[in-house]
Amino acid sequence: MMSKSKTRKTYPPSFKEDVVIQSEDCDSIQELADDLGLDPQLIYSWRSRYKKDPDRSFPGRGNPARTPQEEKIAKLEHQLAQTRTERDILKKAMGIPASRQG
Repeated sequence: MMSKSKTRKTYPPSFKEDVVIQSEDCDSIQELADDLGLDPQLIYSWRSRYKKDPDRSFPGRGNPARTPQEEKIAKLEHQLAQTRTERDILKKAMGIPASRQG
């Protein structure tokens, strides 16, 4: 018997922002969620992200936008990991024991 994989629904940033704005003016988040077919926790999550940083709260693809500094750090961390892997391969090829890695 095959199990059905649950696909995650995505919403455009403009929709999320509209929901957040609506939620600020409504009496019940539960009613708003029911009307829109959403989980109330999702609305609370969107509100929280929007309140922290309205300009970067919904960049798309489900991940918060990175600052230029965070982007640079992520790139450098990736390069470092790649360089370490290359170093380990070279050391192994040269027969240098792993205990001498530095």
